Amino acid sequence: MSSTKKIIVLRFSAMGDVAMVASVLKEFSEQNPSIDIIMVSREAFKPFFDGIENLTFHAIQPKTVHKGIDGLYRLYQELRTYKPDAIADLHDNLRSRAISTFFRLTGIKIRRIDKGRAEKKALTRSNNKILKRLRQTVERYADVFRELGVDVNLSHKLQKSPQEIPAKARILFQDRSVKKIGISPFAQHIYKVYPLEKMEKVISELSKIGYELLIFGGGKTEQNIAENWAKNYVNTHHLIGNFNLAEELAIISNLDLMLSMDSAGMHMASLMGIPVISVWGPTHPYAGFLGYGQDENDCIQIDHPARPNSIYGNKPCLCGVESCMDLIKPETIINKIKEKLNG
Repeated sequence: MSSTKKIIVLRFSAMGDVAMVASVLKEFSEQNPSIDIIMVSREAFKPFFDGIENLTFHAIQPKTVHKGIDGLYRLYQELRTYKPDAIADLHDNLRSRAISTFFRLTGIKIRRIDKGRAEKKALTRSNNKILKRLRQTVERYADVFRELGVDVNLSHKLQKSPQEIPAKARILFQDRSVKKIGISPFAQHIYKVYPLEKMEKVISELSKIGYELLIFGGGKTEQNIAENWAKNYVNTHHLIGNFNLAEELAIISNLDLMLSMDSAGMHMASLMGIPVISVWGPTHPYAGFLGYGQDENDCIQIDHPARPNSIYGNKPCLCGVESCMDLIKPETIINKIKEKLNG
C-alpha cells in the first residue's frame, strides 16, 4: 500500500470528461478505502460523485471567487487546508497547471495526465492517418494515480445499481414490462449531432414498436424540439428542464438502454451502469472517449478514409457532399436497438 493518504484530484470540465473521472474514482475508492480523495470540479457536477466513499467534493467557481490568477491562488489556499500528500491533475489546462505549480512550490508531489496529443493528431490528420485504437481516457486517468504509487485496476464493466426514481418521474416507470430507452440526441458541438429529421424517424419507429422513450439533455432550443417530439409520438417524454442532474442520473439508472451521441449522455449512462448505443460522426471511439464499460460493437459509425477528423467534434466532417452522420440510416440505429434489447 502506498504511503499516500490524501489526494487532490483536478478536473474542471467538460461534463462528459468529469463523468468519466467519477467512473474511475468509484473503482479507485473501492480498491483504496484508506485513501481520501478531494475532487475539485464545478459545483454543477457534484452529483456525479455522490455515494463515492472517502470522497470530498470541493467546487471551483471560475467565473467569480476563483477567477484569474488571484482567484486560483485563493482556491489553492482553500485546498491547502486538506493537507494533501499529492495532486492528480487529470485536466492539464492553464487553471490546473497553476494550482499544481502552487503546490509544487511547497514540495507536494504532482502527477499530470498524458493526453497523447501527438498520437491523437496522427489519428485525425488528413494525410498519412494512423488509424489505431488509442489508450482509453479512463486508463489515462488511472495512470496518473499509478504514477503516484497507488494501485488501480479498472474492470471496464458496467455496474448497474438502480436508484430511487424521483416522485414526478414514477409515472414513466409504472409498467415495468415496457422497455425504457433514454435518448440523448444533442451535443455541445453540432457536428456530433445526428440530423434531427433522421432522429425523429428513429423516435417515430421506436414509438410504434411500443418502447417508452425518455429524451434527455440540452437547453431551451433543444427543449422545444423535444417537446414537439413528445407531442407527436406516443410513449415519448421529454425531461429537459424538468429535472436536476441528480434526478436525471437516478432516472437513467432505471433505464434498459440509452441512445446517445458521442456526448455527456453516453458518459452519464455509463456511470449509472446502463448500456449505450452511441452514434459517431467526425469523432471516433478509437480516440479513447468511448463510455466507460461500453462495448465498441454498440458504436454506430461509417467507415470512411476521412474519419476521424476531430477529437472533440468541433470540426465539420470531411467525408464529402454528405456528412458521415447523414450517411447513417435511421434503420441502422433502430435495428441495433432492437437487437440489443432482444438479444
